[in-house]
Parts: sequence; structure tokens; C-alpha cells
Amino acid sequence: MKKLTAVLLGAGDRGAYAYGPYSLDHPNEIEFVAVADPDKVRRDYFAEEHHIKESQRYADWRDVLGQSKMADVMVICMQDQLHYEPAIAALNKGYHVLLEKPMSPNREECVEMTKVAEQNNRLLTICHVMRYSPFWSAIKECIDRGDIGKVISIQLNENIGHLHMAHSYVRGNWRNSDLASPMILQKSCHDMDIISWLIDSDCKSINSYGSLSLFKKDNAPQGSTEYCLDGCAVADQCPYYAPDFYLSDSNWARKVTNDVSREGIIEALKEGPYGKCVYRSDNNVVDHQVVNMEFEGGETAVFSMCGLTHDNTRVVQINGTKGEISGKWMTNQFTVSDFITGDQKQVTVNVSNSGHGGSDTELMRHFVRQVHAFEESQTPSLTSARESLKSHLMAFAAETSRLNGGKPVKIKEMYT
Repeated sequence: MKKLTAVLLGAGDRGAYAYGPYSLDHPNEIEFVAVADPDKVRRDYFAEEHHIKESQRYADWRDVLGQSKMADVMVICMQDQLHYEPAIAALNKGYHVLLEKPMSPNREECVEMTKVAEQNNRLLTICHVMRYSPFWSAIKECIDRGDIGKVISIQLNENIGHLHMAHSYVRGNWRNSDLASPMILQKSCHDMDIISWLIDSDCKSINSYGSLSLFKKDNAPQGSTEYCLDGCAVADQCPYYAPDFYLSDSNWARKVTNDVSREGIIEALKEGPYGKCVYRSDNNVVDHQVVNMEFEGGETAVFSMCGLTHDNTRVVQINGTKGEISGKWMTNQFTVSDFITGDQKQVTVNVSNSGHGGSDTELMRHFVRQVHAFEESQTPSLTSARESLKSHLMAFAAETSRLNGGKPVKIKEMYT
């Protein structure tokens, strides 16, 4: 198998730590030959790790795509609103593209990217990593084998975890839909995708409810301050007190600052967004939302997202005509119940140490193989742009419904 060459646009957490390490562990499969990121520290860190020469390190992605095609694939891990332009340019240059989700916070741009990928006969694979998780893959195998008969309904709960919620969606890059994407798109297009994949049917109609209930100024405790380090009088009673969180976890700290020394973290929290009081930020995305779905085959699904949970995991129940599957992603275990025999079989899935329960590694492994398979036979990817577009339009429909008092939205209306 020929080794692929790749360019990374965006050397942040996902690019540098989720997908980049695959090439270090599998140097015979894929090699990063260039990187673009406006942050010199992150850019140089990634370049040094991957032995990228100085002339192939760029501050601006436009400097990469302004040149002739320099690699086989383009991996784009920039912020949501920066996906469209480089993705279109890369596809037009002839790159196969691996694009971090969501495709774009703009519905029309998602549709256009899909068309451009098909017009150029290139792969546009969206990072729906859940599909590649050993946990979800094992559940899909049970369904495809007929272990529970035909799937009739799914209930999926996404428990974001209160600290993850505070970091990413109250203080972080995805706190404001005007700066990034609505919560249901940014965080949960994964879930729209996995539900459709498990049911194996197209969604017909959606309605949704949700709001921002806790993380707003009205709920700021008396004695709290604009920043945690401004002398907050209720710090010892607040689970979101920033110094306690970031000083105790280096993995979260490196998402806040390049200097993860104690002094560096404290300095970043003094006036940076991650040191803001969670009740006094400029966030506007929901902290809880429910979505009801009807599919073309008569199947139904209920999805619930909540940021006010202890665990960061997903809990699922899948009801079929012959049995039921119930499981919890965090434990990598699920139970298959047989209505005929009454048997219950517990399945424990082995996972690697990579992120998302082994999904990040498996995504890269499949992407490399999909590129080779496509080049040989022009076979579409497992998560081709057309397939991923479905889940994005479901998310856009859910947000449209939520903003209109839960009014049902037909998915076909999202294509126009």
C-alpha cells in the first residue's frame, strides 16, 4: 500500500493530538509534509513532531492552497466558520479531504461542499468519529446480524459532563452560535449521524425543544466576580471555579494556553475566556435540548443532550422487533436482550487509548484505506459527504424547530 502524504490545516487539539499522532504510529501509511496554523507555537510543535521542514510551515492556509497540489490529502481542523473556503479550495485542487465536524455552520455551504466534492470526484470525509468507535461498531454488527430484528426505535442520551460543558460551550470556542455553530450541530451532528446509521433509514421529520437555562447572568451567585481570579467570594462553593479545574488537569490546561506551567495557566485565566465566570460569559448556546425524529420506514428516535451531568458519555437503548440493546459508551459495555429465548448477553468491547473510545485512531485508519479504495475503484467513503450531509441537515432542522417553538420540520425542506 502506497504511503499517503498529507497537509494539516489547524494544529490545535484535534489536528495535533487526535489525528496527527496516527502518522507517527503508522509512518508507512501516511506522512504529514506541511502544516498551517496562525499560532507559531502550535505550528512549530506539530512540525517538529512530524519532521516538517521550515519551508513547509505556514501561518495562513491560503499560502498552502495558493500553490500547486503538494500532497494526496488535506486534513482540515480549523474552527467551524473557517471550514468552507479551504475545503472548497482543496477539493478543486484535487485533494481528498478529511474535515473536522461540523462541515459548516451554514446549511447552504454544507450542500455546496457536497456538490463540489462530487464534481471533482474527490473524497470529502467528515470526522464522524463515533462510527469508527469499537463500541458503536459492535452494536452496528449486532443489528446487521439481525440479533434484535428490525430496529423500531432508539433513545440516545448525550451526557456532556458539566465541566466539559463549561470549558467548551460556556467559556470556549463553541460558546456562541454567532462565532461557531448551534450546539445541536457542533456537538451533536455526531448523534444525528449515528442514529441514522443504526436505523439505516433517512429521517423524514424532526421537532425539538431546548434552551440555555443555567449559564447566564441571571443565575450568577451573589459575591461572584467577572473573572474567577478577581476575588470571587463563592469560589469554594462553585464546581466551575477555573483555577481548580485547569491547575489539576494538564490535558485541559493545554487547551487554554501553550504554557502549561502553573504560572502560565494562572496568567491565561486572569483575563482570558477560560477564566471567566460561567455565569458572565458571552455564551448563547443551549445547555439542554431534546430532538424527536421520524424516519421513512416508520422508525422513531429520541435524542437528549444535556450539559448538566456528572459523566461525559452517551447512553443508548435500541428497541427491535426481536430484542433490545442497551449500553453506556463510557464503560464500553452493552447488553443484548433476546425476546424469544429471554437470554441477555453482555458485550464488553476492547478499545485503544486514543480519543473518543478508540475512534480517533480508527477514523484515521479507515480514511487511509478509503483513499486507497477510492483511487482503485472510485467507491464512496463510509462517511462520504452525501451521507454526512444528511446528519447535518437533521441538525439544522432541529435548530429551526427549536427556534420556532418546536414546530415540526420536514427534512426535505432543508435541501432547498
